[in-house]
Amino acid sequence: MTPRTSSAAWVRGTTDMMAAEGLPVAELCSEAGIDLAALQQPHARVDVDRISQLWELAVARSGKLDLGLCPQLTARYGNVDVVGYALASGPNLMVGFQHLTRHMAVISDCTAFELEREARGYWFSIAHIGGTRPVPRQRVEYALLTLFTLCGWLTRRDLKPIAVELTTPQPAPGSEARYEKAFGLLPRFAQPASRILLAEADMLADIPTHNPSLWAMHERLVETELDHLGHSLASTRVRAEVARILHKGEPRRDDIAARLNMTDRTLQRRLQAESATYQQLLDDTRRELARQYLADPRRNLTEVADLLGFADQSNMFRACKRWFGMPPGQYRAQLQQGD
Repeated sequence: MTPRTSSAAWVRGTTDMMAAEGLPVAELCSEAGIDLAALQQPHARVDVDRISQLWELAVARSGKLDLGLCPQLTARYGNVDVVGYALASGPNLMVGFQHLTRHMAVISDCTAFELEREARGYWFSIAHIGGTRPVPRQRVEYALLTLFTLCGWLTRRDLKPIAVELTTPQPAPGSEARYEKAFGLLPRFAQPASRILLAEADMLADIPTHNPSLWAMHERLVETELDHLGHSLASTRVRAEVARILHKGEPRRDDIAARLNMTDRTLQRRLQAESATYQQLLDDTRRELARQYLADPRRNLTEVADLLGFADQSNMFRACKRWFGMPPGQYRAQLQQGD
């Protein structure tokens, strides 16, 4: 299975933010196994677990449990590179975010992005997938805050979210004010997804820098990068969609085909051409996510089963026996011993 990675541009922005916080970035990157010089190369990628380890080390060194929770720093250092140029030349957030569902892989193929409508407006959410280490809360919060501050910069509007939800647990007493200042309101913690709800008027507001010619050019550049990363393959796109919605229950193949804007027959034909089957891709994605979720002691087994789209724990128990040769609790204990 291809390792999950993030772009050098995104990681470079993260390290610049950490340097602005006074952290010894060269030392931290060396300890995390990240080649700081290689981050200057345009097509370099960084393994997802090394990024999580970098955040762990940075939080431990700084003692700042709210590291990355500064909108001024996310606005300055959140580097989404060519995807950002495409968003800035697009007509509005709605259209841009519809494309970002697919284009997020250029920034990070270990981050799933989703846009959902509800009566009050539109939720946009992120989920980190594919790592073998628990994802530090600071990494989750920094990524979501970066997207939120990017929305304000793109629209030139002082955006006020309707609601903010985070998967991360309730912070220590006294930290609430920092969250309220960062997001514009106090988030709800320990929620199923990390997401922000924006009003439809904000999502449809014109982006002042919209330029149809530049937008078309940047879209082509993003698509070229997706091709380079192998994310134009039907099998890769299926796995990304499965990971994005698996927490809602096991998706059927025709559901995924519809989300990819193709018929079930077309999807089946394309998967056959790649010597892949939907059931195998579903199983592979579940196994990858199970490895990540079970490595995180904050998630109980019931929650893990729900996140993997299983109807009950017994189904997850049998799957873990098949994947790992042991039940989930025992496999979790083995992972923790390995740490």
